[in-house]
Amino acid sequence: MRLFRGAQDRRHAKVLQEQLELIESGLMEHLRFASPVADAPARYLMRAGGKRIRPMLTLLTSELGEGPNELVRRAAQAVEMTHLASLYHDDVMDDAKLRRGVPAAQTVWSNSVAILAGDLLFARASSLVSGMGEEAILLQAQTFERLCLGQLHETVGPQPEDEPIAHYIQVLADKTGALIATAARMGVMFGNGPAEFADPVMEYGERIGVAFQLIDDVIDLSPQKEQTGKRAGTDLRAGVATLPLLLLQQRAEAGGADAELLEQIETGVAAIEGGADAGVLDAAVEALRAHEVTRETEETARRWAAEAVAALDVLPKSPVKRALERMADSIVSREG
Repeated sequence: MRLFRGAQDRRHAKVLQEQLELIESGLMEHLRFASPVADAPARYLMRAGGKRIRPMLTLLTSELGEGPNELVRRAAQAVEMTHLASLYHDDVMDDAKLRRGVPAAQTVWSNSVAILAGDLLFARASSLVSGMGEEAILLQAQTFERLCLGQLHETVGPQPEDEPIAHYIQVLADKTGALIATAARMGVMFGNGPAEFADPVMEYGERIGVAFQLIDDVIDLSPQKEQTGKRAGTDLRAGVATLPLLLLQQRAEAGGADAELLEQIETGVAAIEGGADAGVLDAAVEALRAHEVTRETEETARRWAAEAVAALDVLPKSPVKRALERMADSIVSREG
């Protein structure tokens, strides 16, 4: 993710890379456990790599003030640790087989060990934040609550009074957007940036989080397994209702070809749940990928990213603001 361009931005790019390396080494230390039984699973997903979007965002927004310092780095580490912890739990709940190109933690150890490893990371993240002041502690607690509510609402599904698409977007905002928003706010807080920038960057973070997940819905249908690390339609085959499917359900109410495709998908998912080979859905996945609802999902993601950038209008023009705008653009420009 190239956020800085041109000679005038080189200093910022250099500082960002140096600080990310400090955060990375610090994370490995913070995730060290005396017990080997805890140490290996707790560091497992950290060692698998990742985009580190959240620490990068904390560093960027700190530049709206005095820039990175020890508290900014600690905040970035706590946010990334919270994110990693949530992945352990998500993979257990989703019965995922892969994460970041490696076997999911529960397939290496067990569901119980993976859940406890996630709990250990949540505990370490809370320990990091505990010495950073009351505002940070409250923000961490509120964010953790939203993560849990998002997962709960996703697990239970929309209730009769809920509009399914609105319910889905709220789940994305809670499960993904909330933590990215916190990452952005903490950069302003601990970089001693202007207080009036805190809410706008938080809105920016939440919106790019939703955009990120919506583009993932599109990428999930990609046939390029070597890039996505997953088989095309992994979510669809698992019965997960992503936005393309929700939009198709909405259109299917009028009958016709949309209703036929939806029935094909539902029949295929039921067959897979009954033990059939996942390939039974190959044709349906290809049809959904080519369907207008997938383009509509991509357009929705771009709208959320554009609204994220618009939230930054209060910020003065600077290399940092340009980098935040490029981050939003790069998120929706990803390809599977």
